[in-house]
Amino acid sequence: MAVLGLKEPAEGDWARMRGLQYSSLARVSVARGLAHGIAALAVLQLYYQSIHPAALVGWAVMLAASLFYGARIDKTLGDTDRRRISRDEVKRQTLSATANAVAWALPLAAFAPYGSPSDHLELWAICAMLMTASAVLLPAVPLGNLLFAGIVGGAAVVSFLFSASMEMALLSLAFLIVVGLGAVENARFFLTARIAEAAMAEKSEVVSMLLREFEEGEADWLWQIDPSRRVRSASPRFAFALGLSPDEIEGKPFIQLIAGAAWETGQFPSSLHDLAERLKRRESFSNLLVRVSINGQQRWWELLGTSKLDENGNFDGFRGVGSDVTEQRESSDKIAHMARYDTLTGLPNRMMVTEALGEAMRYADQWRTRCAFLMIDLDRFKAVNDTLGHLVGDQLLARVSERLKSIMTDNELVGRLGGDEFAIVIRDATDHNRVSRVAEAAIELLSRPYEVDHHTLYIGASVGSALGPRDGSTVETLMRNADLALYRSKEEGGGVHHGYEPSLHQEAEERRKLEFSLRRALEKGEMMLNFQPVVDAKDESIVSFEALLRWNSEEHGMVSPAKFIPLAEDTRLIVPIGEWVLREACREAVNWPNGVKVAVNVSGEQLLDRGFIASVVGALSSSGLPPQRLEIEVTESIFVRDASTARSALEQIMALGCGIALDDFGTGYSSLAYIRNLRFSTIKVDRSFVQGAAMGNAESLAIIRAVVAMAESLEMSTTAEGVETEHQLDVIRQLGCRKIQGYYYGRPMPALEASNLFGGRLRRANAS
Repeated sequence: MAVLGLKEPAEGDWARMRGLQYSSLARVSVARGLAHGIAALAVLQLYYQSIHPAALVGWAVMLAASLFYGARIDKTLGDTDRRRISRDEVKRQTLSATANAVAWALPLAAFAPYGSPSDHLELWAICAMLMTASAVLLPAVPLGNLLFAGIVGGAAVVSFLFSASMEMALLSLAFLIVVGLGAVENARFFLTARIAEAAMAEKSEVVSMLLREFEEGEADWLWQIDPSRRVRSASPRFAFALGLSPDEIEGKPFIQLIAGAAWETGQFPSSLHDLAERLKRRESFSNLLVRVSINGQQRWWELLGTSKLDENGNFDGFRGVGSDVTEQRESSDKIAHMARYDTLTGLPNRMMVTEALGEAMRYADQWRTRCAFLMIDLDRFKAVNDTLGHLVGDQLLARVSERLKSIMTDNELVGRLGGDEFAIVIRDATDHNRVSRVAEAAIELLSRPYEVDHHTLYIGASVGSALGPRDGSTVETLMRNADLALYRSKEEGGGVHHGYEPSLHQEAEERRKLEFSLRRALEKGEMMLNFQPVVDAKDESIVSFEALLRWNSEEHGMVSPAKFIPLAEDTRLIVPIGEWVLREACREAVNWPNGVKVAVNVSGEQLLDRGFIASVVGALSSSGLPPQRLEIEVTESIFVRDASTARSALEQIMALGCGIALDDFGTGYSSLAYIRNLRFSTIKVDRSFVQGAAMGNAESLAIIRAVVAMAESLEMSTTAEGVETEHQLDVIRQLGCRKIQGYYYGRPMPALEASNLFGGRLRRANAS
């Protein structure tokens, strides 16, 4: 029913299928008209003697009109294979087929009774021929065929019944049934064929469009070669990629076209050699990256190739697709380089250094040799960053990397781990002295002055090393052990090289446990303050106390300040601890006589902390201690870290009315600029100069005299530290120091003992 057009199933686009059916009618209009014309002439010749000419002419005109009307309708349906046909168009075509059938039924009904039986049979033969031709020539319109056969065949059956020819009536009915069934089946096959044909045409069009777009693309092309590996059917895009015309590359060897100068020398890149081998072995390939030479320029192509076979199954060359991926390759190379190299210095980064160390350890394990890993940390680099800015610091790091690269051989690789940390991997460290020589050369070279942006800069380097596999069987272990050795070098003041020792693990573990305990020391009340008196050099009266921090740990016992103070500074625990010291010192000092001050040591971490000024104000306000009775002691090293911030903080402290003491003057980074720019209340002379002066050391004597003279001229006081004997006291008095601090007058003592000292002249407590 769907094929006949009497039903529209829900599945499928039947309007589109009807269009495929009816589009073929226009192509057979001429043949159809010719068949009907021949049949009409036969009818006219058969009945021209027995039927009036006017009736014959009228019938002929009627038949011609139906054919003309049908031809016009069929012509309008010629493009329905590209569009959907409407139901009205189907109805018009069916109506034209019905009109044509009525025109042919008329002779059977009107002419047959007036002729002889033989004329009747001949007329039936003519109509049967037309029904058969219609079923064969017009399979696209089975409904029209059925209508034509039904009307004409029905008229024949009726005419034979009227002429009492029962046999011919039955025969006509049987013929009618066969023609009807044949028309339906023929229409089914025709429709199936047209659908398949349309699908193939659509696929062909899509493929052609894709190939056209592919060929017109900017990067991809088709290539094809014959069994002798020569270019065949060169596409315009492929020729364009080679910088030539299709005629110039047709028949040329494929490898020659892309090899460039290597074709003459035979020195092919490995990727091009791989391509040549695959073509030679007739082996298909895909995503093959090949380095080619086009007009003297190196390019990267990605090729896909498939071997072809002819109709006899013989090898017929290759065909494939190619694309220029030079930009993508360069981008990926750049990304890979950025992932493995430091952008600032150009040195291998941590990832590449780790890979190199892993390779060195595998080499050492394979050949029973040794490798080495050196970690380098720059001394005083942070001071450059803080004082001159990161731009100068980055330039300095670039100079450092250049110097390190200059001492590397093929056996070493230097990289930057991050910040001011560098590393050296020594692939073969069988020579035990090689590690020491490399470390010493790095320290010596990096300690030379640098000229950066009109600044002369001095830094140093500390080095820690570990040998593999002796000091570690894995990359992580070896790097950790080299880091422990570096920490030892930094602890000793920098500028030295230390190799890994197993004892460093124990020290690191102790340090870890000590840090853990230090973090809970304030909460557990383990911290305490001792106070050491500072006396007037003339009348020996107490003028101040220096507050000294002590730690009595529940787990570690009494811990030396020399051990836990640096740890607190490294972990920044010194900030909360220092704040506690300030509060406790002020709280105790408020119980002393009005003229007695308290001096509190402040580290660089505290002074540079944003909340330091607030903590000073809080300690004074909570205790009620007058600001004039608080003296903040600092060392010169804070000015190296961040001179502007340190100076600003100290100026705010002086604005509060507190005094500022410069501790350990002359032992580190002495500069008269600090004293000129900041009005210190006290300059403290280090104990090393005091002891040297007592022994008659000329340099120590000269330094103390210079410090005293400078302090006097700037209206500052001087304090001599470390006075332990009467002889040292006499020397210091003669040199003119105003105040004295040391075991000669008293060791650091608890707050209660310090309070008991008041009540008169301090009794000398010689420690000896």
